Amino acid sequence: MTTAIQPSARAERRAARRSRRAQHLIVADESSLPELELALAALPLCATGRVFVEVPDADAIGTVAVPPRMIVSWLPRASRPTASGLGRRCAVGAAASRAAIAWADEMLCDGAEDATTVTLLGGFLGTADIVEHLTDRLGIDAQRISVPERFGLLS
Repeated sequence: MTTAIQPSARAERRAARRSRRAQHLIVADESSLPELELALAALPLCATGRVFVEVPDADAIGTVAVPPRMIVSWLPRASRPTASGLGRRCAVGAAASRAAIAWADEMLCDGAEDATTVTLLGGFLGTADIVEHLTDRLGIDAQRISVPERFGLLS
């Protein structure tokens, strides 16, 4: 005979809180570091999520202040292959786009997309790829995504 383990009421409440927790996905590049710092400063101390910063090479990696539950990943283009693996340098925006899309595919499931805020500060090409994936493939409401107005992606 198999006995099913029933979660306690406390465990159920904890799981419910975690599933509703707001997450943040922030993507930037070397041209948008001042905007990145402003966006990070506006986050609450309890914010959770991921920050991807694409830079030309490892020498451009710096430090940014983030809430304790946020993870920062620096993506130096010089050390990343192209998607086709031909040994060429990674195109501007490609590393950030690949990282953000992979994160979204893994983390934005089971209703998490309803409580996730996306801030895209990088260049146009990478930003456009991310917006298209989030809205068309994952069905995220465009109202939850912030991009520079000059790109005209969400109008």
